[in-house]
Amino acid sequence: MGLLVIMGSGETAPSLVKVHREVDVATRGEGPAVLLDTTFGFQVNADDLVEKTATYFSASVGLPVELASWRRGDDPQVDRERTLALLGRARWAFAGPGSPTYTLRQWCGTGVPEALADVLARGGTLVFGSAAACTLGTHTIPVYEIYKAGADPYWESGLDLLGRLTGLAAAVVPHFDNAEGGRYDTRYCYLGEERLTALEHELPDHVGVLGVDEHTALLIDLGSRTARVAGTGTVTARRRGRSRSFPAGSRIRLAQLDALLRGEGMTDAADEAPVAAVPEPRPAESRRPSLRTDADAARLAFETARSGADVDGCVTAILDLEAAIVAWSTDTDQNDDLDHARRVLRALVVRLGDLATVGARDPREVVGPYVEALLEVRARARAARDYAVSDLVRDRLGAAGVEVRDTPDGAQWVLAGVGR
Repeated sequence: MGLLVIMGSGETAPSLVKVHREVDVATRGEGPAVLLDTTFGFQVNADDLVEKTATYFSASVGLPVELASWRRGDDPQVDRERTLALLGRARWAFAGPGSPTYTLRQWCGTGVPEALADVLARGGTLVFGSAAACTLGTHTIPVYEIYKAGADPYWESGLDLLGRLTGLAAAVVPHFDNAEGGRYDTRYCYLGEERLTALEHELPDHVGVLGVDEHTALLIDLGSRTARVAGTGTVTARRRGRSRSFPAGSRIRLAQLDALLRGEGMTDAADEAPVAAVPEPRPAESRRPSLRTDADAARLAFETARSGADVDGCVTAILDLEAAIVAWSTDTDQNDDLDHARRVLRALVVRLGDLATVGARDPREVVGPYVEALLEVRARARAARDYAVSDLVRDRLGAAGVEVRDTPDGAQWVLAGVGR
């Protein structure tokens, strides 16, 4: 039997490149690696997303992929058969972000679910992230309809490939720790605590919730009937408001996970994770990987280098941000992070230009020796009662932006417009 990988998000991001590489090495069997485009097949930029995803796997992971296109159920029969034939030879298959309900409408009643299950039966690997991950369980969250269109919470029937392949009865919920809403609760694939609690009560008694955090993967080895958590977050088994989480690096027996999803083994307080109605904002140091985080870190590094007159540090911060933009360019999770990063990059380039104009050194250090020399001339003129020369030196320094102040301790000077 093969390897089933469930990713909560970041399936085409730099944060999970290492996991993809490990999965590729562990994948058994002969045949091509294929990309299914169904999840985003309804989008006008579907071709661009295919190109980005293929580039990510070939350039970042080192895994060339072939396109198994299945965008609409009414695609020409020959095209659909060609895709099924390609899946029938595949050793690795991937599907990711988009719409879970659209995907279900295109796959249900066709040969796709059977072909996907057969990849694993041949000892291959199935990698499902985000929207595709939602379809794996007994029930599926219609996230677009609820979160985007305002529909009352409800379940769609899932493919239940998870149950068929592992025996786990669960609704799979990616983006489990989402925090995009700020002070508004967008955990649990944008449902929030209130809506997830209501939906849990509509699940059959034997069905629990399997949550996978963002930039996190659950790797299920069907042969050994064990699972491993990888990435940056946790995997959570939840049952009627009670939950138990497993951090990255954890290894879990499927029998244990099955018991937790059924509500067994969560009777001790130590096993239960408290669930807050509204989550506390995530501290900066624990934020999930994102291009926005990288951009903000580059801006901070630039400011730190600028305050220390470290020009090389300023340049390094800009180069690091440019590299991050390139690394995240193939991420198909569509948000405004790229626009944010570009704004930061442009601002830093402008500031570097300003720095080149005025120089990184404190201007007082540059002009100081000349000002001190002129003040010595002025002091000698004053001592000789040559007030005309004394006043001339003071006035010329003032015109150049150097304000001279006579004090009991001698002449002091400040450079106009310079404050550090």
